[in-house]
Amino acid sequence: MKTKFISLLSIILGLIIIIFPVIGIIGVSSLIGLSVLLMSIYLLVVGVTIIDYKTSGAILDLFLGILLLLLSICLIFNPATLGFLTEITLYLAGIMLIIVAVASLINNRDTRYGFYIGISGIVLGVLYIIIGTYLADPIILGSLIGIWLVISGILKLMDR
Repeated sequence: MKTKFISLLSIILGLIIIIFPVIGIIGVSSLIGLSVLLMSIYLLVVGVTIIDYKTSGAILDLFLGILLLLLSICLIFNPATLGFLTEITLYLAGIMLIIVAVASLINNRDTRYGFYIGISGIVLGVLYIIIGTYLADPIILGSLIGIWLVISGILKLMDR
């Protein structure tokens, strides 16, 4: 039941991230902050649900979730933070996606599709950094995180 809940949560959060850029109302700082906030919610939920049987992975997920939560709050509520972190934010979000993917690789070693969840996150994280360097379009960058969450959710659902 926990796996199904996490899978559906991942798909829903990913779709929210993919849909929000289409609306185009939210500023760059808030959009990136929202993407990072949804990723932190996902990590916190995963960390709490797996703490019973994968303590080290849960601690890593909880730590990353709290770190991303703080970053997202700064980005959403203090637009000047984006001015300060403009260059770093793009790389930081991509690097965080790669770190989260590696954590997913570690936590899902035993599952059938766990390897693919981690690899897709690493590939999308590298794409995030490359696209962020040359394009810096928040719609595309937010969508990459949303795509990874949807892929993770679908593969977790298939992993029964």
